[in-house]
Amino acid sequence: MSDNDILEMDSVSETEEMEAELGMIEEDMVYPEEFLPTYHSIKEGTNVTKTQQAEFNDKPESLFFNDGVRRIDFILVYEDEDKKEFEKRHTFQRRKRRREYFEASLMKMGMELEATKSVIDAKLMFVKVHMPWDVLCTYAEVLHIKLPIQPNDLASRPSPWRFFTFITKHFYPSEELIGKEAEFFTAPFEKDHLELFHIKDKDNFFTPSMRSRMAYYILSRAPYEIRGSVKKFGITKLLDGGVYKAAYPLHDGRFNVMSTEPGSLNERFLLYKEWAHPKSFYKMQPLDLIRKYYGEKIGIYFAWLGFYTVMLALAAVVGLGCFIYGFKTQETSTWSKEVCDPDIGGNIVMCPQCDKFCNYWRLNSTCEASKKLCIFDNFGTLVFAVFMSIWVTLFLEFWKRYQAELEYEWDTVEFLEQEQPPRPEYEAKCIYERKNPITGVKEKVPYTTCGRCVRVSIGIGTVLFWILLILASIVAIIVYRLAVFFSFSTRFRNQELKELEPLKEYVTPQMATAVTASLISFVVIMILNMLYERVAIWITDFELPRTKTDYENSLTLKMFLFQFVNYYSSCFYIAFAKGKAVSYPGQPVYLLGKYRNEECDPGGCLIELTTQLSIIMGGKAIWNNIQEVLLPWVKNLISRYCTRVASEKVIPRWEQDYQLQPISKLGLFYEYLEMVIQFGFVTLFVASFPLAPVLALVNNLFEIRVDAWKITTQFRRVQPEKAQDIGAWQPILQGIAILAVATNAMIIAFTSDMIPRLVYYWSFSVYPYGEHSNNTMEGYINSSLSIFKTSDFSNYSRPLMDSGMSITSCRYRDFRYPPGHPRQYEHNVYYWHVVAAKMAFIIVLEHIVYLTKFILSYVIPDVPYAVKEQIKREKYLTQVILHETNLKLVTKRLKPADDGTRKRTEVKDGKEELELDF
Repeated sequence: MSDNDILEMDSVSETEEMEAELGMIEEDMVYPEEFLPTYHSIKEGTNVTKTQQAEFNDKPESLFFNDGVRRIDFILVYEDEDKKEFEKRHTFQRRKRRREYFEASLMKMGMELEATKSVIDAKLMFVKVHMPWDVLCTYAEVLHIKLPIQPNDLASRPSPWRFFTFITKHFYPSEELIGKEAEFFTAPFEKDHLELFHIKDKDNFFTPSMRSRMAYYILSRAPYEIRGSVKKFGITKLLDGGVYKAAYPLHDGRFNVMSTEPGSLNERFLLYKEWAHPKSFYKMQPLDLIRKYYGEKIGIYFAWLGFYTVMLALAAVVGLGCFIYGFKTQETSTWSKEVCDPDIGGNIVMCPQCDKFCNYWRLNSTCEASKKLCIFDNFGTLVFAVFMSIWVTLFLEFWKRYQAELEYEWDTVEFLEQEQPPRPEYEAKCIYERKNPITGVKEKVPYTTCGRCVRVSIGIGTVLFWILLILASIVAIIVYRLAVFFSFSTRFRNQELKELEPLKEYVTPQMATAVTASLISFVVIMILNMLYERVAIWITDFELPRTKTDYENSLTLKMFLFQFVNYYSSCFYIAFAKGKAVSYPGQPVYLLGKYRNEECDPGGCLIELTTQLSIIMGGKAIWNNIQEVLLPWVKNLISRYCTRVASEKVIPRWEQDYQLQPISKLGLFYEYLEMVIQFGFVTLFVASFPLAPVLALVNNLFEIRVDAWKITTQFRRVQPEKAQDIGAWQPILQGIAILAVATNAMIIAFTSDMIPRLVYYWSFSVYPYGEHSNNTMEGYINSSLSIFKTSDFSNYSRPLMDSGMSITSCRYRDFRYPPGHPRQYEHNVYYWHVVAAKMAFIIVLEHIVYLTKFILSYVIPDVPYAVKEQIKREKYLTQVILHETNLKLVTKRLKPADDGTRKRTEVKDGKEELELDF
């Protein structure tokens, strides 16, 4: 066994002993009567005296206890039950006992408390929580917090943009306000080896976010009630039960005024000035300061969002170019000209698109729609779809590299390898015993293997039920589309309705149906989202995941699966189902035996898919901004109005923060979900809407600043949390990227009219489908419309309206033999050639793109070489320093005496206790 192995075993054993000691403190906890006198003495001194009021007026931004020495690490807020009515006194007395027990337990675990009455509401009490140095050191070791041991001596690589510093400096936060932090090699903290760490000032060695994280760890595990063998603990349960109204760490000052109080780093003010303020929208994000103030979890989210937005800029430029190309060429499109030509499209009579009440119509009535379709259905869209398939691969690969750099800089490289503590909700339910397969030690779990299977099965069944509910809503919207299309067709194409005359040139029945159905679909999506959110949380709580990471990953999978079906199902229907099973006018296909299936415009369903995407993306962005910005701002405005006092300066820092909005329990979950759903729209259906990256880019530029403004000004300080990466969202993004290749290839093949046009364009020398003798699109419209004899209508579908002209035949969108042919109304050779071309296009495009993606993934390493070197250097230094420290201990044990004999010094807990001759 090597020295390094011995050192690692010693480190692990010491940590296990410490965790066991802490566990014994919690397990053997009895009602801490010895602390109640201290607790009550704190309560007795909570009246706000004139002296204290003067201190508040002079120092409203103080972050310390009344002694001005002990820093406030956390705030607990409750309502004084003595002020309540008599009939509710029993409930409040139970809450009071739990609160007193909980706070006494906190003091027994080493925390220091100080209570203060509110200066606004006499019923409110604020309990300040402080962690002394010894407690900080203990829990820093338990949580494996990495702290600096030595300055980083590896030279950083020069930036490729260093020659343009005079330009780029204007796009970065001011270095005078937010300076670059010194880089250190770090190691997991060890209480017994303080001399190894770079400690200049004990008061500032642990950052406020570290202190808050450790404080919350204790608050989540302090007991508040013990009944027999059942122990109840955790601040979360007390908040849910109304024992406390709030629990939060403090902001370090006001966001719009620099604090002059000692101990205030003014990080909130700097973040607002250089990050959250609207004037700073063009600047890069100060990610290191965001991470330092809010923790790694918030930092990694904004890092990912910023990186995604930067990468979107390239996609937006190409997509905008594709759109401009389509816009410029819409007037020169041959097939669009034929549709609008009175001598071609004006002479083509189309068959009715519904039974009995729909009339015949002229093809040139869709002239404007065909021009709009040319903007999106062109060869530039094909190029853009291939480009986006490569773009999404580059985005994911470069993000993994950037994420690896952040993991090293933020000391989260080994975060997931460390044992994460169980959630308090999990620990509270542990009643069964099992043998740990790794350590071999018996441990308590909340369920048996069979019980876990039952919980997971119930969760899966519930998710499937809600997915079926979404599909049922989609069917209902399809029925609506079929019924409303009949009404619109009757009104828009009835020549007697003069009031609709101005709309006929621009709005077709298909367009009107698509817009109204998209709006209804959006409303249904929002309603189902709100309902399912509660169900998904309940299912995940019922499954009882062990760690918070497991909980978030489980909830993420459920929510995304639901949202995926909810948001994208209508788009998949339009892209791949609508107009695909309609047969021909003499024998139409009916849904539910009653409703005739929808047909696409003569140019295809692509423009309708574009309409659906633009409405959902735009409506979703507007709705999210209302929820994220307007509602918190209005709530805070009402709260300030209801609790206003003579001057805001008399309100202490903890009470100003209490008036802000609380952070959601799910934290960043909805922010990630919103962006990942957007990512799906940008990648899955981009072949139908090249402007999707442009809209996403504009939205994200606002989203970054809106989220920054929201958490900096409108919400209480976020509880800092550790995170190594974006969690379960990473494989979800990879899955979307793989699916996007197939969906875009199928949209081009089956939804757009590009493949039939290409077959027609290149077929003159092989099989002349139309009246063209060279590579041209002349005659395509006539070739793509089949002929139907009106006498072949069934009695059920024959039009009842008299069009005022004698019509013996009409045209419909399909490739079938004409009436009188031996195989009349069957698919012709052109149809099978088009189908073969579509399948070949999908196979070839997918293989080329997937091969390119594989090559790029292989060529681009996930971790940059420079980062690998720094990680190895840090591990080496940690091993050397620990080895030298243990060598010194061994030397002290075997030191020579003055008389020539050797004495051994027994060292226990860092102290010399006994010397023996030998």
